Amino acid sequence: MSSPKHFIQGASRSTRLTDLMHITMRVLARNKMRSALTMLGIAIGIGAVICTVAIGEGGSQQIRDQISALGDNMVWVEAGGRSINGRRTGNDNTKSLTNQDALALPAEIPLLKACSPNSDGHVQVIYGNKNWSTHFRGTGTNFLEIRNWPIASGTNFTARDVATLAQVAILGRTVVDELFRPGENPVGKNIQIGGLPFKVIGVLSTKGMTPYGWDQDDTLSMPYTTAQRKLTGQPWLDDIFCSAVSPEAIGPAQDLASRLLRQRHHLRLTEGDDFNIRTPTQFLEAQEQASHTFTLMLASIASVALLVGGIGIMNIMLVSVTERTREIGVRMAVGATERDIQMQFLIEAIIVSLLGGVAGVFVGVSASNLLASTLQWTMQIPISAIVVAAAFALFVGLFFGYYPAQKASQLDPIEALRFE
Repeated sequence: MSSPKHFIQGASRSTRLTDLMHITMRVLARNKMRSALTMLGIAIGIGAVICTVAIGEGGSQQIRDQISALGDNMVWVEAGGRSINGRRTGNDNTKSLTNQDALALPAEIPLLKACSPNSDGHVQVIYGNKNWSTHFRGTGTNFLEIRNWPIASGTNFTARDVATLAQVAILGRTVVDELFRPGENPVGKNIQIGGLPFKVIGVLSTKGMTPYGWDQDDTLSMPYTTAQRKLTGQPWLDDIFCSAVSPEAIGPAQDLASRLLRQRHHLRLTEGDDFNIRTPTQFLEAQEQASHTFTLMLASIASVALLVGGIGIMNIMLVSVTERTREIGVRMAVGATERDIQMQFLIEAIIVSLLGGVAGVFVGVSASNLLASTLQWTMQIPISAIVVAAAFALFVGLFFGYYPAQKASQLDPIEALRFE
């Protein structure tokens, strides 16, 4: 239990701190313009840091959205890749991947929950008096699920359509816009693909551009058996798209798929792969790392403004010590301790810095929203950035206010009273 003496001392310290706060606020109010300009330096620094972090986080979020749009933990097996005289064959007319490979991968690798064959190419599509050259994909029924690509209207083709080589198609948004009138429903309409009649059974939702500038909506999908037998005339596959059970399973699934395909293709140890296995996330994660590095660089540059603001606080506080030398002497003469004087100037520096920090948060958020609406760029301001900005403002006040406070506390009371 606290003794009465300790209680009185604690109350005294609390009262002293309250008095110091009142004195500080009066001093700041007495020098409004100087205080405002000092806060402005901190506000600009904090605002610049928050704005650059918001730009970087927005870029990282866009990359994460692109990773999600690529597919559900996608593992992409591409035909070709065997090294011949130091050159890679690529996947054009490479017969290394078969329909049986596409069936074997999910059947023998538990880390892969689904796989879809893919046979693709370019084709001319005609509806009425309009025609359009586009990219087609012959896929399995689970391709859209693997790619996280919902159907906007209509339906997907079925396993029966695959088995019977049905001439049905699902159109991308760009193909619909090029062939049909605005507002016209393409579902149920008959079109010609490569000179053959096809029935439109669905329209894909808008996917947008890839990170590399390719329009993903300029495409159409059909059963892979139909594409192989009636369009390409090739019994082999161009790709196999797979979906891992989780993001953590992508790497192990990639290794297991490589071993299984080498075994199925009877490749000797000295032979290179006749396939490529890619995970598109690798490319985008590299971009995200570059974005993160760029954000840190911008934040570092913006931090220079904080440094300048801190130097401004120190400069103003040193001027304040000189101007108030006589006041310091009077306070010491009536009983103020060195600690009281030091605390007074430290509190003054911290309040200026914190008020500047609050203004800086407002400036940073406002600037971020303005840039987002002007540049059509996604902005994200994490709460951690605001917390760190406030903590940094407090640190700036302590760091740059310490020396002036220490100098004020060490003034000789008699010399201070004589100061003119």
